[in-house]
Amino acid sequence: MCHDHLKHKQWSRRAFLKGSSMAIFGLTLGGVPSFVAQAATQTFEKSVFKRKKVLVTIFQRGAMDGLAAVQPIDNSYLKKVRPELVLSTLSKEEKLIDLNGDFGLSPYLSSLKPYFDSKQMAIIHGSGLPIENRSHFDMQDFTESGTPGKKSTQTGWLNRAISQTNSSASLSPFRAVALTPTTPRILYGNEGSIAVERLEDLRFRESVITDEELNGIGIEYETERNERLRNAGKNGLEAIKLLKSIDLDVKSKQAYPKSNLGGSLKQIAQLIKTDVGLEIAFAESTGWDTHSRQPTKNGAFARNAADLSKSISAFWEDLDTYQDDVVVMTMTEFGRTTNQNGSLGTDHGRGSCQFILGNNLDGGKIFNNLKVINEETCTRELPVTTDFRNVCTTVLKKHLTVERATIFPEFQPESMPLFKA
Repeated sequence: MCHDHLKHKQWSRRAFLKGSSMAIFGLTLGGVPSFVAQAATQTFEKSVFKRKKVLVTIFQRGAMDGLAAVQPIDNSYLKKVRPELVLSTLSKEEKLIDLNGDFGLSPYLSSLKPYFDSKQMAIIHGSGLPIENRSHFDMQDFTESGTPGKKSTQTGWLNRAISQTNSSASLSPFRAVALTPTTPRILYGNEGSIAVERLEDLRFRESVITDEELNGIGIEYETERNERLRNAGKNGLEAIKLLKSIDLDVKSKQAYPKSNLGGSLKQIAQLIKTDVGLEIAFAESTGWDTHSRQPTKNGAFARNAADLSKSISAFWEDLDTYQDDVVVMTMTEFGRTTNQNGSLGTDHGRGSCQFILGNNLDGGKIFNNLKVINEETCTRELPVTTDFRNVCTTVLKKHLTVERATIFPEFQPESMPLFKA
């Protein structure tokens, strides 16, 4: 396809970027994919990809109150310092759901309870990073880079992990996907990834643009001086070609919440079930900065917890026979104060909790290194007693078979008994 014909069809690279959501690729794709040079010369077919192990990570942005999500039952200290926020297993309305006699689950997270009972889900309480910093921006950055206190890190720990999996030579343009407007910090790096809010934004009808025209646009990308943009464009074009050959309109029997998280997880399930080579998926749940009105049924915590719970449940049931291949892990930048504030909310703290879901987990357990929660152990906040990086390292090693310790530089990880022997 000659350049003049491309102009005639109004599919120059610039017009294509402006009119097709490919600007998403040009601006947000992370890194310089090592596989792009080979991928750009191929037209992908679904059959070339094998069924993969998939890690789905959900970032709860805003700092989730771990003590509201998973609360010690009948704790006298919490009754004193957060009287309007503490819940009871004896309540007739907002009833705390007993998990193991020591901890209870928020009623707004009730959709997760069956997975705890079936030992598919584990909870890590008091997780976080071992530094005292209560800035959302800093701590989200450190959580995604995996290097607490070090702002110079250029890559994200999920991107570093991609290069160390057994399938590090994978050619799939959908190997790592973030259902986000821009590439999240956690996927910055040299390995290719896609960031897009709606997979349909990558769709083109044959009558709109042909493979020949896509190849022509790819040739134009060869002249792009910015290497990151040049390679990102190529990877994005290959994703579009692959989407043209598969059916993403797989009907789901699950009713996902009509929320950003629900929509993201529904699309991730579609990618998993269509075997396009997905290994890393990233989604976000926002609005966890609950400085006020936290105990109300219509408050931010209740809304977000219900959305998180129902979205994960719908996703998990939607996977059906693919459940054995998938692990879901939540994360947040830090927890909140044990003491409620004057606005019936909580302020920035330290330790929070994580939920991990998978068929191979040694679940039905709460991993908690703080045996007593009182005035002495909690000075206005839950301390970090489990380094977040130990959780990530264990999941990466056991689920994605990532062995090398360089995922988290200058850190000696300790394995956790999260998975079945």
